[in-house]
Amino acid sequence: MFTGIIEELGQIRGVTRQAVSARLVVGADRIMENLRLGDSVAVNGVCLTVASLQDKGFTADVMAETLAKTNLGELAVGARVNLERALRLGDRLGGHLVTGHIDGVGRILRKEKREIAWVFTIAAPQEVARYLIKKGSVAVDGISLTVVEAWEEGFTVSVIPHTAAVTTLGFKGPGDTVNLEADLIGKYVEKFLRAPKPRGVEESFLAEHGFI
Repeated sequence: MFTGIIEELGQIRGVTRQAVSARLVVGADRIMENLRLGDSVAVNGVCLTVASLQDKGFTADVMAETLAKTNLGELAVGARVNLERALRLGDRLGGHLVTGHIDGVGRILRKEKREIAWVFTIAAPQEVARYLIKKGSVAVDGISLTVVEAWEEGFTVSVIPHTAAVTTLGFKGPGDTVNLEADLIGKYVEKFLRAPKPRGVEESFLAEHGFI
């Protein structure tokens, strides 16, 4: 589990591709403190497992399902990536609950400067857009952001200068893809609302079993 507060802007140092999977070598500094083999790290919002530790970096394996459902397959040597270690009990929850399980890949349509902020218009697939609400939360490349406006095919977010400076959004623009994760709570609410209603005790049932 993550919070969507990016700890470090890392860099891809190596990519080894197999037929349907890949291994990434990720350069990092700050998050390496106390990082252990098997730990979870969100890379552009995707929860990956540390496969090995290196000098100022780590490797992670990316299976076929992850490559198919995220934009990690587009990464090349030199690409910047957002990095966040898994949440520890007792940490501040500065963003929102982020699982690192991507719901879909969006595409930046517009990037506009409005005084101090950058406003991004992002096209989103239906499996993400259905959960987005005005002032709700969304993770974009693992960054916890607040939805400004939402509609059936996309949404807008406003990014402060600090976020633009320390995450991939500062380097991305129209045409670039982003990993999207909708708010976890919204998914559970929908699940509960769509569940079949429990059948009440009817008079015919009572009669059948000798209560009437």
